[in-house]
Formats: sequence, structure tokens, C-alpha cells
Amino acid sequence: MRAAALASNFHSGLAISILFLHALYILWVVFGVLLTRSRPILRWLHIGSLAWGILTELLPWPCPLTLLENWLEGNAGVEPAQGGFLLHYLDRLVYPDISSTTLTIAAVIVCALNLAFYGRQAWIAGRAGPSD
Repeated sequence: MRAAALASNFHSGLAISILFLHALYILWVVFGVLLTRSRPILRWLHIGSLAWGILTELLPWPCPLTLLENWLEGNAGVEPAQGGFLLHYLDRLVYPDISSTTLTIAAVIVCALNLAFYGRQAWIAGRAGPSD
């Protein structure tokens, strides 16, 4: 019995950690453009994250972090939107209670605005010409 409780607590803790990582990833996608100035590697990572965000919103691809969270919660015996305080509020942050259509449109708009910013930067840099 103790081993089962220990395994359940372990899976629950991992689920909370992955949910926290998921929230950080969402913040990276939304606000990453603020961190990428004059950091080309971060810029390309952010552009890739934006493309992934758009694809997972528009196509029927499951997010690997969501799949992992669900698997861990299932192994912990936790049903979605139940559990401890931290899990409950992180779950609400990552999965807000609004229509999926509204959430998809908002996510794609945020990603597209970030990509437009990068496109504008590239266009300005191209017009300035090579620097010596």
C-alpha cells in the first residue's frame, strides 16, 4: 500500500512539474520576442516555437506536454481539474475555461503578431543593407 501511495505522489509531482513547464512554454511563445533581441539563437528557437504553436492549434496534433501531463495524472489517480491547490490553478492557467475556438483564434493571432514582428525586423535589416 505504501508503494502505491509513493508512486501516486511521484506521478502527481511530475504532473505538476510538467504543467508548470507547460505554462512557462506558453509564456515563452507569447513573450519570447522580448528576450530575443540581438540573440539570434534564441530568435530562431522562438520562431520555431511560434510555428509549432500555430501548427498545434490549427491541426489535430496533440501537444506532447499535454499527453505527458494526462498520462502522469492518470498514473497518479488524479482526474483533470482536481487535486491540490497548485495543480488546480496551474491547470486553469494552461487550460482556461473559454471556448476552444476562441482560444485557438487568440493563440494564432498572438503567434502571428510575433512572427510579423520578426518579419518587420528582417525587412528593416534588409533595407539597411550590410553593415561594415
